[in-house]
Amino acid sequence: MSEKAKPRFPRMAQLKTAPDLRNYLNANGIDLPFDDMILPPTESPFGNPIALKSGKTIGNRLCILPMEGWDGTLDGRPSEFTRARWQKFAVSGAKLLFGCEAVAVCHSGKANPNQLVLNEETFSDFVELREVLLREHAAAFGSTEDLVIGLQLTHSGRFCKPASHSKFEPKILYGHPFLNAKFGMGPDHPVLTDEEIDRIIEQYVEAAVLAQKAGFDFVDVKHCHGYLGHEFLSAVDRPGRYGGSFVNRTRYLRNIVAGIRQAAPGLEIGVRLSAFDFLPFKKSPDGPGVPEAANEYPYAFGGQKTGLGVDLTEPKALLALAESLGIQLVCITGGSPYYNPHLMRPALFPPSDGYLPPEDPLLGVKRQIDVTAELKRTFPNLVLIGSGYSYLQEWLPHVAQYTLRNGLADSVGFGRMVLSYPTMPADMLGGRALVRNQICRTFSDCTTAPRNGLISGCYPLDLLYKKRPEAERLKQIKESL
Repeated sequence: MSEKAKPRFPRMAQLKTAPDLRNYLNANGIDLPFDDMILPPTESPFGNPIALKSGKTIGNRLCILPMEGWDGTLDGRPSEFTRARWQKFAVSGAKLLFGCEAVAVCHSGKANPNQLVLNEETFSDFVELREVLLREHAAAFGSTEDLVIGLQLTHSGRFCKPASHSKFEPKILYGHPFLNAKFGMGPDHPVLTDEEIDRIIEQYVEAAVLAQKAGFDFVDVKHCHGYLGHEFLSAVDRPGRYGGSFVNRTRYLRNIVAGIRQAAPGLEIGVRLSAFDFLPFKKSPDGPGVPEAANEYPYAFGGQKTGLGVDLTEPKALLALAESLGIQLVCITGGSPYYNPHLMRPALFPPSDGYLPPEDPLLGVKRQIDVTAELKRTFPNLVLIGSGYSYLQEWLPHVAQYTLRNGLADSVGFGRMVLSYPTMPADMLGGRALVRNQICRTFSDCTTAPRNGLISGCYPLDLLYKKRPEAERLKQIKESL
């Protein structure tokens, strides 16, 4: 890679003072507001509760986002690594656990052979996982009365890998002009029939019934990151009941919600939504990502027809639908880790199958904040959780505080950040200084590892993974690249 072509963005740790950060943002035309000083706990918005229409109360404004560990057993049960990760969620201090983990509703819908699956056989394991959360949270904070716990239900669609870490077994809704070729499918790869979709909807409902029985407060019907729920939203040229018009493309969500309401009355429903999308990106010869070439791109839900801008017309229609269905909790994200990861996971260091950032990662952070803020202005009665904050590192509390103080979101979500620094939310709530050597530096090892068949975790900072034999294997993989 030529030095001239390689993007040069400073590491966040180099921006040591508020003037440093402000000068950098101003010099580069990035309108990302933040608070210079962190307020004391008695004045901070972090600890403000959220009252839900269901009668439940979320005890503060910090949230743990759902994360896969690629570390379950082959029959869909949690392992010691899964339980260790959930223990981190429990002691984080966040009072909203938005889905905890992406859990497949059937084995054929798994994104990797080690993804968790919720069915009658694994039910008792999920009862145990929830008890771990309650026990550990109570030990750390004294009460679980204001802790709200969800379980994310998913089907991986075109990204299914139920039997092999290297072989896709795609379940697609339509032939995509770029993704079919990118992931080894011909233009005539078979698509799911309406009847097969009906069965998947039944599996969502069956899993939701078990989640309620296990004691979870809500289920997240996943509609993000290129997985099946998200692909429905872009199925503009699919014929039949589940494609074409907006009404047809949202039939999947409506039918799942209707099924859950009937079979599991009282169970709350949330949605994690990719509220915008762009063209698929690919690695250029010099390393940074570049978009695929297209005169018009109709498959970006929440995107412009050019494939390179945001248009929230349909996402707003979807949130209006969600509100009409009695859904209150919506977590906002964007894009997909499979074809444009810089949109949802801004980072300086790409995973092994990724590309160098095509833009300053701070622009990616700003885009997610701006989209969430626009949706919040339009839907004041929804509880909207923001994503994409990890890249901010030391400055996360400063941007999060500004965001919450000004009503740009109701809650701020923590993803990979909590893998390296599980108690960062608790430290923010307590007004304590951050522990710098635990802060995620977005090295992307937590993604590179599973992309190469290894368990996910923070290999640079977490001793549980740092001392594992997988750490040496990961090092070898990165050196080979």
